[in-house]
Amino acid sequence: MDITKFIFDYRESAFLLGGYDTYRAQLSRRLLTVRRKLGRATPKNAKYSAKAPITAEDVKKDPEFLQLLLLTAERAWAHAMSMKTAHSEDNADRNITGAARQHILSRLHKAAQHAQQVVGLVCDRSASGATETDVLEAKAYLYSMTGAEAFEKQAGGVKPKGASPERWKDCLAHYSAARVIYTALSKATKNELFKEVLVTSIDPSIRYAAYQHRIPRTVGVPAVSKKFFPKDDADLLTAVEKLDPRALREEESSSSGTTVTWRGRTANVVDAAIGQALVSAEFESYELGNSIDMASSSKDKAAAYDDVLIATQDAVDATRQAIEELEKEGVDEGDSRMQDLRVTSLAVNYDLIAWRVGRNRVLIGLDDGLSFSSSPPQKPRRARKDGKPWVERDEPTGRKLARLRERVALYDAILQSIDSIKELRGAVRDAGFMSELEGQRAYFQALRCLNLSNSHALLSASKEALALANRALSLSSQAVSAPKSADSDMPRTPKLEVSQDQAELLNKSLVHLTNHYRGLVTLGQLSGHDATADKGKTGSVTAVVERLNEYPTSGTVDLKNLVAWPPQLKPVPVKALFFDVAFNYIDYAGRSGAEVAQEPRTERMQVDGKGTGEQKAAKKGWFGFGR
Repeated sequence: MDITKFIFDYRESAFLLGGYDTYRAQLSRRLLTVRRKLGRATPKNAKYSAKAPITAEDVKKDPEFLQLLLLTAERAWAHAMSMKTAHSEDNADRNITGAARQHILSRLHKAAQHAQQVVGLVCDRSASGATETDVLEAKAYLYSMTGAEAFEKQAGGVKPKGASPERWKDCLAHYSAARVIYTALSKATKNELFKEVLVTSIDPSIRYAAYQHRIPRTVGVPAVSKKFFPKDDADLLTAVEKLDPRALREEESSSSGTTVTWRGRTANVVDAAIGQALVSAEFESYELGNSIDMASSSKDKAAAYDDVLIATQDAVDATRQAIEELEKEGVDEGDSRMQDLRVTSLAVNYDLIAWRVGRNRVLIGLDDGLSFSSSPPQKPRRARKDGKPWVERDEPTGRKLARLRERVALYDAILQSIDSIKELRGAVRDAGFMSELEGQRAYFQALRCLNLSNSHALLSASKEALALANRALSLSSQAVSAPKSADSDMPRTPKLEVSQDQAELLNKSLVHLTNHYRGLVTLGQLSGHDATADKGKTGSVTAVVERLNEYPTSGTVDLKNLVAWPPQLKPVPVKALFFDVAFNYIDYAGRSGAEVAQEPRTERMQVDGKGTGEQKAAKKGWFGFGR
């Protein structure tokens, strides 16, 4: 049924054009259309008659019966928000009281009632055909509507002095239930839509209600939602834990989320959003190890990095937001809070880049692309018409070069990520850290040169392959001698760190490969010199006089083949001849009459006294064309 998507799409399309008034008008038009389609609309100039209540069988027969209730609830909610927004624009300094407040509460109560009807219909799963996900989405929508009603009851109006903060407990309970459900659905379905719902409406309301309930800011929204979740509802509790067993589990008491350690320096985490993001990133990094162990292909392993990258990006965003808030307050850089945030920012940004590099390393393959082997041949799925088996063929050279090209692109991305670390604030001041980065950069740059060398080797360009392999060898030697961090052992999940064993293995392999290419180049030079000498004896090699623009690679000149002897008949390039035949028959402008050629005179001659004939004119110029 996609209850959440149905509501979110309607809200998003309306808010792109206007506000709550626009949304309410769109819902009214859509409601009229749906009622007419279902036969529940009152004809024009007809007396209103109550319609039969919607049943679960109606929903199974046509899902638009359920949409009818959702649209009605949304229209009531949009009406309440529209009145609240209008009052805030006109009387921003005064609370909403009197009839306006009662009208807003009545609209929110009506929205909650229709949401309750939706839950009652989908809970009858056998009659309505709803799934467990549909039931949870309907309950989450109901809790969000009841939470909005409870929020408005406490936020609006004039409260007496000394009002107890416990009055916000119902609001926190409703919104917490909605948040826990949406979070479990997001993890189970991997749908970003539920996160959008949390960010836009539920999380800000929980944060404000927690503040009014005297809950410290250091306690994050997830912790508040787990604390106030209505655990007395056994069915809801079972359904949520079935989707996500860790949905209501409290985090283990440890230093995770409270401190950040960066190269021996410990910084306190005072912002709850940063702490929660760090805990989530730590959990996702642990799950990443299990996902990589179960994945078979490199693409599946790389896809497993998405969750930890998202969690780390959330930590980066939360840290940046906290720094911006302190900067707006005018907090000095020497303040302990700002110093802790700077250390935290450097640590989380480095982790984010390290995870990106690790994802690229997984895509490259085993040993970071140290070895390159042909892909196994793929047989066609269809059998041959003659019944014979398909002949296995080796991988074409073009495909090998394409795979090497993809590797080089990944190495370029890794090198770019390492360079971006140097631009982080505070990274350049640590000389030891910069030395480690240079060693890691040399390691990946050596691998890049190695794969470029392999591509030249496939094209039988031994000299270029030798030059690149020699360059890779010098870079790998730099990587071996560079300092390593204390925790640079072989990690369970690849990141940016390079171990000493990996650097030494690369250097040893490049030593053997360089010697191999050096031998191939030497053999090529020797064989090429011998062939030149043999061909010189037969006279088939181009003479030295025709190769004066080439420098002899062997260092000596074959004096027996200075010129080609005996000379052979061959075409010689010369300048072409152009004949202007029309010159004799056209009077060009500017030519005088004397220059015009006279017509040849004719004479009559008698031949043997039998007749006369004309004597032809004498031929002039080249080839008789009369030039």
